[in-house]
Amino acid sequence: MDFEALSTAVQKGKVKDVKNIVNQALEENVPVKEILEDGLIAPMGIVGENFSANKIFVPEMLMAARAMSAGVKIIEPLFSESGIEPVGTVVIGTVKGDLHDIGKNLVAMMMRGAGLDVYDIGIDVPDEKFVEKAEEVGADIVCLSALLTTTMPAIGDVIKEFERQGVRDKYHIMIGGAPVSQSFADEVRADCYTPDASAAAEHAKEFMNNKKAS
Repeated sequence: MDFEALSTAVQKGKVKDVKNIVNQALEENVPVKEILEDGLIAPMGIVGENFSANKIFVPEMLMAARAMSAGVKIIEPLFSESGIEPVGTVVIGTVKGDLHDIGKNLVAMMMRGAGLDVYDIGIDVPDEKFVEKAEEVGADIVCLSALLTTTMPAIGDVIKEFERQGVRDKYHIMIGGAPVSQSFADEVRADCYTPDASAAAEHAKEFMNNKKAS
């Protein structure tokens, strides 16, 4: 199995090549865990570093994330028998009144690329739906996205809904979006603000590692 070729295909967003190499690896009985960690997750780490260094931009990140997702989709049915456990569980959505999803989708794909199990509940999501889904899947992290200044207050409303239902302390709430800032995160008592998808995935993975170590 040529992990370097798979890594290159992921980084360049070549979906067809990724699918071919992953299928070939399965035919060669390469362990699923190696395909996932060395062939799909590792190159997404490189993509994240290149994005942070301004070597690539959002379109390239989206292409790479889609290619990685195509590879994961092929091996996902084999996870349970291979003993692969997700790093953690994430619920993500765009808050009520906001119909934007590109940023949310990118964060979701980058988090999947970091080994997290991600439940994307879509756009224009009612406050209570975030709580309902987080409780249903036993989430560790809840991610709230808003792309408009007019919908930013809905982030605070979601957090208040978690508080109202008495489950706020069960979840690490992360927020993001073009108009969102650290000062706003402090104001609405979110646990974390990240400026982009790469930083969000890195923080989520770090949070889960620390949670498991404590």
